[in-house]
Amino acid sequence: NGTQEGLRQAFNLDATGLGFTVGSLLIGCAVGAFFAGRMADLMGRRSVMIVAAVLFVVGALIQGVTDTHILFVTARFAAGMAVGAASVLSPLYISEVAPARIRGRMSTVQQVMIITGLTAAFLVNYFLNQAAGGSSLNDIGGIAAWRWMYLAQAAPAVVFLVALFLIPESPRYLVMKNNESAAGAVLTKLFGAEVAQRKIGEIRASFSAGHRPSFKDVTGKFIFRPIVWAGLILATFQQFVGINIIFYYGETLWRLAGVSEAVALERNIISGAVSIGAVLVALAVIDKVGRKPLLLIGSVGMAVTLAAMTWAFSGASSDASGNLALSATAGLTALVAANLYVIFFNFSWGPVM
Repeated sequence: NGTQEGLRQAFNLDATGLGFTVGSLLIGCAVGAFFAGRMADLMGRRSVMIVAAVLFVVGALIQGVTDTHILFVTARFAAGMAVGAASVLSPLYISEVAPARIRGRMSTVQQVMIITGLTAAFLVNYFLNQAAGGSSLNDIGGIAAWRWMYLAQAAPAVVFLVALFLIPESPRYLVMKNNESAAGAVLTKLFGAEVAQRKIGEIRASFSAGHRPSFKDVTGKFIFRPIVWAGLILATFQQFVGINIIFYYGETLWRLAGVSEAVALERNIISGAVSIGAVLVALAVIDKVGRKPLLLIGSVGMAVTLAAMTWAFSGASSDASGNLALSATAGLTALVAANLYVIFFNFSWGPVM
């Protein structure tokens, strides 16, 4: 978000090539998410997250310096694998460590951190753009500003990597590997000795005698069990609601609407800020209202706001350069609708899923 023109010029990309280059991260996400669960059962939750953190760091550095397109895509794919693994294992780790009474809220905190990270990225990109004189193609210290946007990813990735060495392994994983003494030590630190022994018994009881979790546990008459299908369909629709357009192409979207690169990046920051507010509201009400009502409210709100954005852009004209130009009313409608859209998403489908 803010680097597309740099990518296009550096690697001589057409629209299809740019779309694949940007989307290679999401392809990696799918691969990382698919294998993360199995790898976590073999290696441990923390160990796999450490591998993911290393991929984050290496991927960010390579993306920021390479002049070879295939190497850039490979690094972006690897970073995507890290994103997919972390997206699966972070909530898994939370669910296995957090007390039941705050588990829902703790899972939502993860969404707060995701949105906070996105907003921080929007801020970094904006200030880098300003430092480069208002264009991401200009240099800062001999390196193009858009490359600094990729290099900046390494900073939080290093913090993530260091933090992982300061947290314990999941007690559930330790019990699954018959290391109950280590699990007891972790649970004692978290809940105290008396509660720790009871929780070890509960974890042990959750494993059927002589049985360990496998893929067969989720299969049924129609390939998967109904509850698994429900989860898969909800997760699929979460990706189809269009939020990635705002997160990945927000700057491009607003520039097509006729604003400058700097203003487009400012609008990204606004979207990030209102997203944080929406998630915080969801955090306060999710255990009181319930997940399903939030999903219904969010679905209706997103449908209405997307319809408003469609109306705003449908009446756009083109200027001499071929860029879209919105009237004052349509531009304001698009801005308000886009921010209401991200509010509804981050109040519902974002934190609930």
